[in-house]
Amino acid sequence: MAATDPLARVVVCDAGPLIHLDELGCLALLSDFARVLLPASVWEEVSRHRPAALAGTNVALEQSAVAAPLPADLAGLGRLFALHRAELDALHLARELEADLFLTDDTAARLAARQLSMPVHGTIGIVLRAIRRGQKSKADVASILRSLPTVSTLHIRQSMLDEIVREIEAGP
Repeated sequence: MAATDPLARVVVCDAGPLIHLDELGCLALLSDFARVLLPASVWEEVSRHRPAALAGTNVALEQSAVAAPLPADLAGLGRLFALHRAELDALHLARELEADLFLTDDTAARLAARQLSMPVHGTIGIVLRAIRRGQKSKADVASILRSLPTVSTLHIRQSMLDEIVREIEAGP
């Protein structure tokens, strides 16, 4: 697909970014994507861990079917990176639809996406993108990121988070 208009972009999302963006009060940052697709297994995972992320937002979240069976190369990557079903389904859907972006916070799923030459970002990337898109100010984003360890279940080294915040504050 590789659309150039950000409003026409199609995103396939793993559970982590939906959960973490909702915890941060930032789920609306996905609203400028035309479609945010979730395989049924991801939808179920979010329903179990953060049902509020699926309800009452202005984000075009869509449950989408995944073709069966899982291709052999993707099954191999799943074994290599110890991916669970929802991650595999999300990767499969992203590849099948030639999605513009794959969202995941899982390191192994990111590595698998890169092996498949998929553009991939996570929660922090979406929050940082908000500055460029004019959705949030640099000060707002720095504040959101500082709050991350206390309001979100996203795991990130404090030193890395501190470095990201310093770069935001030092940047133009």
